[in-house]
Amino acid sequence: MKLAGISFYPVKSTAGHEVTEAEVQPWGLAGDRRYLITDERGAVLTARQEPRLLACVPVLDGGALTLTGPHAEPLTVVPTAEMSTVQLGGVAVEVTDCGDTAAAWLSGLAGRPVRLKWLDDPTRRPVNPLYGRPGDRVSLADAFPLLLTTTASLARLNDWIAETALELGEEPRALPMRRFRPNVVIDGVAEPFAEDEWKRLRIGEVEFRVTKGCDRCVLTTVDTETYRKGKEPLRTLARHRKRDGKVWFGINLIPDLMPGTYGRIAQGDPVVLL
Repeated sequence: MKLAGISFYPVKSTAGHEVTEAEVQPWGLAGDRRYLITDERGAVLTARQEPRLLACVPVLDGGALTLTGPHAEPLTVVPTAEMSTVQLGGVAVEVTDCGDTAAAWLSGLAGRPVRLKWLDDPTRRPVNPLYGRPGDRVSLADAFPLLLTTTASLARLNDWIAETALELGEEPRALPMRRFRPNVVIDGVAEPFAEDEWKRLRIGEVEFRVTKGCDRCVLTTVDTETYRKGKEPLRTLARHRKRDGKVWFGINLIPDLMPGTYGRIAQGDPVVLL
């Protein structure tokens, strides 16, 4: 097995970037989901509610974040000293506001008042203790530092989607992996969904613990080109991958790094189960 793809998402629920290598930090890939968007009440806002947020392409250059989009000129974000608290995964997280200019830029894209927030200290948010150890931390991802998917599982899912479409007299349409917003994509897995049973693995020289499978939400149904919601993949996952009232695709990982250390992964790295 080998590492076939690496992606990170600077602002939660906006466009991501595919890269050939990345630094692995205890709370996730470097630059991954350190920003998020809130509504006018301070609640976290995602592309589940406002799919047009996916049209925002955030670009990191060193420590600077620049927002690009179809509605306005690019904007370089300048965080303020103003702190606030957001609820994420049932945990209160202290974040820094990114100012009125960034808020206006994103509000113009979303079509409603929103604000941009920054997790200036990524050690601030613990992983759910049911799945992590006391020192485990996560950025502003939904729950865990990294999400892993496999090409074998996507191929099987797309076969199932085609079968469903033919049964219903619809035109089959394969889904790209970006619908599932993974951080790492593994190729060469012998059986689809074999990752369901993995406990530990090593990618290159970095070891990871598997916490749990990833239950999927309506965001996977949003077409990343048209920003319209459809029925797939949730309709087909519900037929083949439903348990405990949820549907599942991919697994969540926590890096096993020595305190104060980082690691690196690159496309083509071998993947070994431990």
